[in-house]
Amino acid sequence: MDFANQLATTPPQDLGFLKLSYPSERVVLVTMNRPRDLNCINKAASEEMDVVFKWLDDEPNLSVAILTGAGRAFCAGADLKEWNASMAPGSDPKKRVAAGGAKPFSRRLGKKPVIGAINGLAMGGGMEFTANCDVVVASEKAVFCLPEVKRGVSPFAGVLPRLIRTVGLQRASEFALTGRTMDAQEALLWGFVNKVVGPEQLIPEALRYASLIAENSPDSIICTRNGLRQGWESGSVERATDITLERDFSELLKGENIKEGLRAFVEKRKPQWRPSRL
Repeated sequence: MDFANQLATTPPQDLGFLKLSYPSERVVLVTMNRPRDLNCINKAASEEMDVVFKWLDDEPNLSVAILTGAGRAFCAGADLKEWNASMAPGSDPKKRVAAGGAKPFSRRLGKKPVIGAINGLAMGGGMEFTANCDVVVASEKAVFCLPEVKRGVSPFAGVLPRLIRTVGLQRASEFALTGRTMDAQEALLWGFVNKVVGPEQLIPEALRYASLIAENSPDSIICTRNGLRQGWESGSVERATDITLERDFSELLKGENIKEGLRAFVEKRKPQWRPSRL
């Protein structure tokens, strides 16, 4: 069943890099769809991702996204041909890094969770994307790598501090400074992958996680994710808690979903959630 008719707003149109579908209630599946180019990110693709994920946060009838890739790659990183062209003599220095293309999703804070369904190669920008997903399901065929040091560049879109927070300084240093590849099982052992499955089970398993999230209060999903992210970004547990209470939980208290959730518990029935107002 396609749940597109449940949307309150019009999805972004004329997409070339991304394909959108709606496999379950309150869930959007976002597929990077340049398989012949290993789903590499050029400037146009980067801007497209920015538009789609801002729309996700504003669409009241969506609670969670799944991000995957078509073909044998999740995303093989920045379009190095475009990046190389941007380095030509006389080019605008301010546009050189932008041509790398990985910034919007890699630096995304956002409101709503994204589940990474890593189907194959996740290199460079693809690893940046993986590190910033809220939950990660990987195919047995997934391969992870930060090859930037082998190309004379450096990861610049948030993956380095995120990896340190997830796997620790020494493991992050080994991975980023050697540029070596890592298979899905090792990624699971290190802790930046939640589950490894066979290729045919990748999207169903990601959808299972997404559905478990989407059945909950839309307000609570946003508030809880913001609390998690604030804890990840902040050095102080108490400060992160205070920010979440002041900014997010106070808004949750004003909404109808908290009243509905408590009332449904008392009445021993399933809650009927309303679109989020957060």
